[in-house]
Amino acid sequence: MRLLYYSLSLYLSLTSASPEPAAKTTTTPVSPCATRSPSSGAFFDLQPLHILPPAESKLKHPRLVSWNTTGYDYGYNFTLNFCGPVLEEIKGVVGVDKGLWQNVSAYYKTGDGEIFSIGNQNDRPVIRGRKLVLNYTGGSPCGPDVKDRRAALDYDEREIIDDDKKKKKPDEKEDRPKKPESKAPTKRKSTIISMLCDRDPLAPTLSLSFVGTDPDHCAYFFEARSAAACGGIEVAKQTLSPSGVFGTIALVAIMVYVVGGCVYSRMVLNQRGWRQLPNYALWSGIGGFIRDIFVILTSSCARFLPSRRGYSRVNGGLNGSASGGRGRGRGDSSDAENRLIDELNEEWDD
Repeated sequence: MRLLYYSLSLYLSLTSASPEPAAKTTTTPVSPCATRSPSSGAFFDLQPLHILPPAESKLKHPRLVSWNTTGYDYGYNFTLNFCGPVLEEIKGVVGVDKGLWQNVSAYYKTGDGEIFSIGNQNDRPVIRGRKLVLNYTGGSPCGPDVKDRRAALDYDEREIIDDDKKKKKPDEKEDRPKKPESKAPTKRKSTIISMLCDRDPLAPTLSLSFVGTDPDHCAYFFEARSAAACGGIEVAKQTLSPSGVFGTIALVAIMVYVVGGCVYSRMVLNQRGWRQLPNYALWSGIGGFIRDIFVILTSSCARFLPSRRGYSRVNGGLNGSASGGRGRGRGDSSDAENRLIDELNEEWDD
């Protein structure tokens, strides 16, 4: 009990002498392809949807292709990856510099083999209201001034040919005003992926659907359902392995045992020198204990070593036989002496 009182008084004196500084509110940086809700604090990690190249993947059976979805009435299928470029090797992307081909995260391919990028790599999902959104920008050029093959499907933009125009002579030309050249920057295709939570254990890893696009074919909207889009608790990365944690706990326990025992032995028991160590009698006798164990083990193992037990038995037998002969000789001589004495006594009596 007195040791507890001493420890408590020491702790109170230290805390009163040096008060702890006020805790600083720091924001932990979020890892790539993840975000944290500012309102609820939920943590969203889309890293399970990011497909790495097979050479970099740690999975036993890595995926070899990117995510795909059908465009249905749009006429083309789309290829996407989350928070990284697509796995497919693409070349000749329309309106995109060659150095940026490796950063394309979403694209579609026409029947003629042309590849249109609909967004470059982005590993920062954002939360808008209650929606988790991933946005890709910087794709191929788009807009009313850019000729796009998808305009052929827009019937309201087709030219209407009247019979009067057919009857016009070739030399008759209408004076049409020329359109001023647009100096506005070229628009580029972009992609918006709305992430929806799907907690069904039997559902696939990702269910990707194409929703639609704007009239200028600049913005493409997708809907993705996955368990990765469900908010959870952020798991802090451990800097120590389990063995390191166990070793640290053991080291701290040993230090507390030694320091606390020394303080108790010195302050309460008035011990000095090595006798201040806790359980000094136990630790001082541990050397003799180890020595006794060594002797026991070596003595029990000594019988398995080769020895001259056989020769000693032979020598013992020979010695025994010799001594037995001598014994028999002595016995015979004493009998002869007794007979001689008996004979002498008989003659004396006669």
